[in-house]
Amino acid sequence: MQFDDGSSDLQGSGHRGLVTRGDTTNLADILERVLDKGVVIAGDIVVSLVDVELLTIRLRLLIASVDKAREIGINWWEGDPWLSTGAGGERRQGELEGRLERLEHSVDRLADALDAARAPS
Repeated sequence: MQFDDGSSDLQGSGHRGLVTRGDTTNLADILERVLDKGVVIAGDIVVSLVDVELLTIRLRLLIASVDKAREIGINWWEGDPWLSTGAGGERRQGELEGRLERLEHSVDRLADALDAARAPS
């Protein structure tokens, strides 16, 4: 059903709805608003058995742009070596490569020892 001001009802009920011809909100506009303002989703999951709480999981989710997060004082990713590409990440990668090389050398020595033990005398 169409009304004189250009609005329409949502399901043919005759009631004025929220949809008008001038409304052209798309996904990009919604995403921009969410990242600009931020969204917080919070919830708790509690597992109980016979009124005895066995497990509690507290969920807190913040969706915001990096700029908005910094504005409200959240910047934990800047110091995380797994997420940053600075010297800390390169140092950690070097440590892991050295550890892998030592493990491969140990496996090679064990394989050689096993082959020597299986060889007929």
